Amino acid sequence: MRVPLSWLREYVDLPAGETGRDVAAKLVDAGLEVETVEQLGGGLKGPLVVGQVLTIEELEGFRKPIRFCTVDVGQANGTGEPQEIVCGARNFAVGDKVVVVLPGAVLPGDFAIAARKTYGRTSHGMICSGDELGMGDDGTHGIIVLPHEHEVGTDAIELLQLVDEVLDIDITPDRGYCMSMRGVAREAATAYGLPLRDPALLDVPQPNSYGYPVKVDDPAGCDRFTARTVTGLDPDARSPIWLTRRLQKAGMRPISLAVDITNYVMLELGQPLHAYDRSSVEGTIGVRRAEQGEKFTTLDGVKRTLDAEDLVITDNSGPIGLAGVMGGANTEIADSVTDPETGQVTGTTDVVIEAAHFDSVSISRTARRLKLSSEASKRFERGVDPQAAAAAAQRTVDLLVLLAGGTAEAGVTEVIAPGAPRTIAMPADHPDRVAGMEYGRETVVRRLQEIGCDVYGQDELVVTVPSWRPDLAAPNDLAEEVIRLEGYGNLPSTLPQVPSGRGLTARQQLHRRVGRALAGAGYVEALSYPFIGEGVFDQLQLPAHDVARQVVKLVNPISDEEPALRTTLLPGLLGALRRNDSRGSHDLALFETGSVFRAAAQPGVAVRLPVDRRPTDEEIATLNAALPAQPRYAAVVLAGAREQAGWWGKGRPADWADAVQAARALAVEAGTELVVRQGQYGPWHPGRCAELVVTLGGIEQVIGHAGELHPRVVKAMGLPARTSAMEIDLDRLATAGGEALRAPRISSFPVATQDVALIVDASVPASSVEAALRKGAGELLESLRLFDVFTGEQVGEGKKSLAYALRFRAADRTLTAEESTAARDAAVALAGERTGAVLRGA
Repeated sequence: MRVPLSWLREYVDLPAGETGRDVAAKLVDAGLEVETVEQLGGGLKGPLVVGQVLTIEELEGFRKPIRFCTVDVGQANGTGEPQEIVCGARNFAVGDKVVVVLPGAVLPGDFAIAARKTYGRTSHGMICSGDELGMGDDGTHGIIVLPHEHEVGTDAIELLQLVDEVLDIDITPDRGYCMSMRGVAREAATAYGLPLRDPALLDVPQPNSYGYPVKVDDPAGCDRFTARTVTGLDPDARSPIWLTRRLQKAGMRPISLAVDITNYVMLELGQPLHAYDRSSVEGTIGVRRAEQGEKFTTLDGVKRTLDAEDLVITDNSGPIGLAGVMGGANTEIADSVTDPETGQVTGTTDVVIEAAHFDSVSISRTARRLKLSSEASKRFERGVDPQAAAAAAQRTVDLLVLLAGGTAEAGVTEVIAPGAPRTIAMPADHPDRVAGMEYGRETVVRRLQEIGCDVYGQDELVVTVPSWRPDLAAPNDLAEEVIRLEGYGNLPSTLPQVPSGRGLTARQQLHRRVGRALAGAGYVEALSYPFIGEGVFDQLQLPAHDVARQVVKLVNPISDEEPALRTTLLPGLLGALRRNDSRGSHDLALFETGSVFRAAAQPGVAVRLPVDRRPTDEEIATLNAALPAQPRYAAVVLAGAREQAGWWGKGRPADWADAVQAARALAVEAGTELVVRQGQYGPWHPGRCAELVVTLGGIEQVIGHAGELHPRVVKAMGLPARTSAMEIDLDRLATAGGEALRAPRISSFPVATQDVALIVDASVPASSVEAALRKGAGELLESLRLFDVFTGEQVGEGKKSLAYALRFRAADRTLTAEESTAARDAAVALAGERTGAVLRGA
């Protein structure tokens, strides 16, 4: 909400010396979030005056139309002679009143004005547009053409109200009443302890039987509907300068007089209004729910399909407005049109004014479903004062009569659903107990009365809540009002007593260890959005039946391009890698741990949990059962150099082995043994992909993959060449590791190392050879490491040599050479039996 300080002073007699920053500080203390204080006209210096165009000469020979004008500025130039000015705009004519800035003036942006030669003529000043004066958009994007009643030579700085301060306030959902000058003025009056001149205190005629006919079929959706009629409007009437300037300062664009007045009253009182062209309305105005699939074209020209929950305004022809959101194109106020032959001006002359109060939930759902947020819907969503409808309609009628020459018809229509004021019972000392300090009953009553409440009672207060505060519903809400008006800064500082906890769960501890291990290995954590588009699965080359394609879609996604919850961490991580690579960071190693979401075969229906008590265990279990499975995954992506080159060596690029090693590091943190063997899956290169396997319940399960990405995936996603990745299911990895991580046993006896080089067929996976060696070596084997892979003529065509280092150690004695050799021979024998391996050189 943008609040011009000059407008605010109309309702509250602020001290003369108070600046916008002073007022902002007071409002912040009262609980409003003032984001900025904008200085309008800062650095502006005259002379800036009203001038009248005397002559216009079209200059030829230039790429764009150029006009040489003489303008009467009175005595503002010191001579009284016409001012010669070169101008490129074409939306003014001889005789028009315009705004002229003369040499010596300074415009916003420190733009000094001086006489200068341009287009073969000397221009002594400039004819100004609204943008050049910092006024904002007036809809013309051209020169300001003033009404003829303004005298030549008048100071335009004062006339156009160019110097002002505007407070930009971020209105939170519970303070909807402050989306109006009336609401902010009320807060300012309370903050300064000054009286408020309430603009809603108007003499409003009583409803009668001869107003415009209205029928409300859904009183729950519309509990109040006021209709007034004004006839005989001058279609050529234009909004006065004071009105357009207030709209511009508040961030709205002037459109036409009737529309400008409804917008002005909305900003002033907070009540959205709509003006219908009476000649286009057929019969009784009604309020009802839309029919499912009903079509309706809104003011923005978009044809929309309505839902049965949408509330619509109708006449005998069908919908004419989307209640609380936007009017219809079929009853729009017509622009004035001048007949070029007769000079007669035609346009809307009779209007019906609507001031209604709609259900906030209904308006919010409609606006969000149609993605059609308007100034009206923003206010109805946060709560509008239902008692202000009649005053807003009257204020609109008064302005139309005053500014457009209309006549207010005597008929007044008000359809009101029965209702009673809301009351809250509260102990007088309740704010004291909430704040932890003593205010006393008198202070509590005074503060509640300041915000418009009626308060009765002594020790037990009965508080009648004002109509403009729908957010006040419980004693704690009233306590909050007392506390904020007394000042949050006055609350005592008390350190809370922190209860002792049970520490992190085993799952949480694993997640922390995983993060530390990957960070220690040189990976940088990246947190990505948990949303994806289904097109990414095609980029990852996942088969049509893959379980990762079974996504959970959001009803109201943040982006239409990413409407589903992720089933894999890779799209987000690879997107982060691509962005960083495009910005010059080519050596990248990123990791992420987070939940993925698996759709259930039969989607459950979530129950609505109670808010007046703690949900039962059964209710919580039912809710959890309706949620998708959310296992936690870990993933890494690598590209560029893994080790930098320097005096210490040549360095090396990141490759598939680094991705595999990251998986091994996570298995160590989980306290389990990870089997790595050749695999093939989706985005990975079929010849450089490893399956990550653990044993659960005696059954081997694939819980992830690692390796180099397929070149087609790299191309489709715009990734660096030879990008590698790893993704693993952390929850199943933790299950394989057990509850507690066991510290390694350290033996005081020496180790015996035995190296073996085995020749196998090139197609035999190293993991199969390793598994056989481990099984054959027995309990004495402490560790086994592949340290060399060799192919060439020496080992034969279609063969490869795998060299392993085997470490043997006993827990209770020093091994003899015979024992370690026997264990090595047993390991080699089993490897030969299972994989056909033979000792190199044998």
